[in-house]
Amino acid sequence: MNILVTGGAGYIGSHMTRRLLDAGHVVVVADDLSRGHREAVDKRAAFVVGDAADGAGMERLLRDHRVEAVVHLAAFSEVGESVRDPAKYYKNNVQGALALFDAMRRAGVTRIVFSSSAAVYGDPKAVPIAEDHPQAPINPYGRSKSMIEAILSDYATAYDFAVIALRYFNVAGAAADASIGEAHEPETHLIPRVLQVAAAGGAQTAVIYGTDYPTLDGTCVRDYVHVEDVVKAHVLALAQLRAGEFEAFNIGSERGFSVRQVIAAVERVVGCALPVAEHPRRAGDPATLIAGSDHIRRALGFTLDYPDLDTIVRHAWNWHKSHPQGYGIPRPVAKFSRERLAD
Repeated sequence: MNILVTGGAGYIGSHMTRRLLDAGHVVVVADDLSRGHREAVDKRAAFVVGDAADGAGMERLLRDHRVEAVVHLAAFSEVGESVRDPAKYYKNNVQGALALFDAMRRAGVTRIVFSSSAAVYGDPKAVPIAEDHPQAPINPYGRSKSMIEAILSDYATAYDFAVIALRYFNVAGAAADASIGEAHEPETHLIPRVLQVAAAGGAQTAVIYGTDYPTLDGTCVRDYVHVEDVVKAHVLALAQLRAGEFEAFNIGSERGFSVRQVIAAVERVVGCALPVAEHPRRAGDPATLIAGSDHIRRALGFTLDYPDLDTIVRHAWNWHKSHPQGYGIPRPVAKFSRERLAD
């Protein structure tokens, strides 16, 4: 199948592209490189520097490459940033998605797997969270994802789109061979942030935001899922798309780990204790998010290849050790650069 991956130069997108290519698909990547990295894109894929919000450009790309399905990963995804600047998220995530979907309509491409998020649920009323849990997002990022799901559901009904939305929980880890991994600038995700502290050899401090949540140790609890398992789910979803239907699936491990437990896992993997500081809560953070994954197991036959938190951390650590400058020019350093820890 000829597949367009939007955001294919980013963290999940680079792993997605490689997985699709390995499965025998033909892949074209579109990424504006505002947060992605050209170096992360598999050389077997066609690569176009372009914004998914450029409807005319996307229509040409879809036609020129005879695209049959789209994996839409291009979006801003930082909760804190979305709270500070919601307009940025609604313009990029929602307006950009609409431009892409309408380009797809004009080009006659109606099959799409959409990168959604557990943030659509907000503060859960029950844990683990099933897909029929009410959507009540508590931050603009989550609301943007919920809006796009609603749009795609309507497009499935009105325009015969075939849609699967995959609601990620906390994606982490890296390729097992450490060739591609997570590199954001600035880094906001917990596991790579704590790994930066480990690499700094005592020059940095791991920060816990909020110690008074109603959880086992007062810190936020999250469900961590390996990036390779996330992209595996997309390949399964592509094979199950049905015209005129919208379906949503959670992708998680069904296990929750607190911030303190994640820090302890990093300490086990790197073999040293880390300095820790406690700060007040951040706006927009639910106390607990744990996936219910019965639906995706039954419908898609999905299973986890990397269910163990220590394995997720170890793969991420191997990536960070071998790429201390992210996708920048590699050079031997004693600790991670504070200036470039990209994507």
